[in-house]
Amino acid sequence: MTAVIGWIGGTLDEMREAGMAGAERGPRERMVFSAAQLIRRAGVGATGMREVAAHARAPRGSLQHYFPDGKEQLVNEAVGWAGRYAGNRVPRFLAALPEPTPSGLFSEMVRQWTDEYETEGFEGGCPVAAATVDCARTADSTRQAAEAAFTRWTDAVAGALTDMGVPEERSRPLATLMISSLEGALLIARAERSVRALTTAVRELGPLLDAAVPRPAADGGTGEAVGS
Repeated sequence: MTAVIGWIGGTLDEMREAGMAGAERGPRERMVFSAAQLIRRAGVGATGMREVAAHARAPRGSLQHYFPDGKEQLVNEAVGWAGRYAGNRVPRFLAALPEPTPSGLFSEMVRQWTDEYETEGFEGGCPVAAATVDCARTADSTRQAAEAAFTRWTDAVAGALTDMGVPEERSRPLATLMISSLEGALLIARAERSVRALTTAVRELGPLLDAAVPRPAADGGTGEAVGS
């Protein structure tokens, strides 16, 4: 299995940390990971169980064994893994920054996508978004899995913002803004075959995010937020 850059890819070490990488993992784990990879490129409708098994190098007969409820179960588990992976990436993004800032975190969240699109092309997107678009109306369990995945990701980003000094009452709304801006920019980037929307989001949203961190007052107390 080749390593893929991007929100749902990463290095072998990162995939191993997420609990789904490499031939040392069992066929079930490999199929969940492969489903996420195929869904993010082709959507749920075009991702067949046989293609997932082939991509994961898993016995075709193991599909019924590991996923007795069929494709919907496999899709839901792939979406759940994607949410956990996205949340687990947040500490890595912060560790890459010399000084963690809200704008720096958002820049790192976006950079993994600009790196992928500039080196691998614009074929991949977010598997959670793809599953939501394809299945939210027809499969409530998948809608719930997508909701939980976005919640986990939002929780991780909001927690990081709070740790950086953003007031708790603003951390979650700003985390939602960051994730929704990224998801929208991904759609535009794939349509335009350009990273323009992604780089624009970083440039325009960064100052607003940093302005949410209160400035220390001259007397050592807490002053108003930067830019307020």
